Amino acid sequence: MGEVVKYLVSHQGKLLSDRFSEPLFGVRPFDDVECEAQYPLAEGVSLLVLETEPPELLALDLRSKLAEVDETEFGLLARAAQIAVWHDRHRYCGHCGTAVEADAVELAKVCHACGLSVYPRISPCIIVLVVDGERCLLAHNPRFPPGRFSTLAGFIEAGESAEAAVAREIREEVGVEVCNIRYVTSQAWPFPHSLMLGFLADYAGGELTPDGVEITEAGWFTRDNLPDLPPRFAISRLLIERFIEGRY
Repeated sequence: MGEVVKYLVSHQGKLLSDRFSEPLFGVRPFDDVECEAQYPLAEGVSLLVLETEPPELLALDLRSKLAEVDETEFGLLARAAQIAVWHDRHRYCGHCGTAVEADAVELAKVCHACGLSVYPRISPCIIVLVVDGERCLLAHNPRFPPGRFSTLAGFIEAGESAEAAVAREIREEVGVEVCNIRYVTSQAWPFPHSLMLGFLADYAGGELTPDGVEITEAGWFTRDNLPDLPPRFAISRLLIERFIEGRY
């Protein structure tokens, strides 16, 4: 019998779970599992990338599961999901096209033909709540459920600071200027491999003008007339809660 550890499993970039009980972790001897790779997630917890998808497992509803778990489990799920996507999408060297293999020491894939090492992709993003006294700026994205509003967000461009990205994204998406940009916290966001850097910023002027693409509707809201908000596990909700509590 092989070593027994806690594990999360994935196949073709998706985390899998038990069809009936959906436990967060499973326990199985390593020698009973045919897998492409094994990656450490935390002490005593690994991600197993399966060669084939067992019939007793199904794709995990990651957004629903993240809403149920605590902070530690959130981190494990986010890490596992990002590694699973990276493993599935980076099978060949981007320089010479040779198949790559998991590195024996680092969390990386290495090309033995040209020596290139590839690490899990992390895409830095900003997410920001704009405040103006007793009101905050929230917006609706076409991908949101009907009636849901959230904070503004976007990817940081090459050569750009996070603070510059905050000002640019707000200007591009809703047409207003901000000042007093201040960092609050960050969150790994596994959809599919983002690192969200959360900010607060003060309104400095301009008329709300949604771009019609990323943002279809935007408005100012006070604490007593907030719309449908993002789930509590999301960093956007954390920023909004700070406004509700007056901590901004």
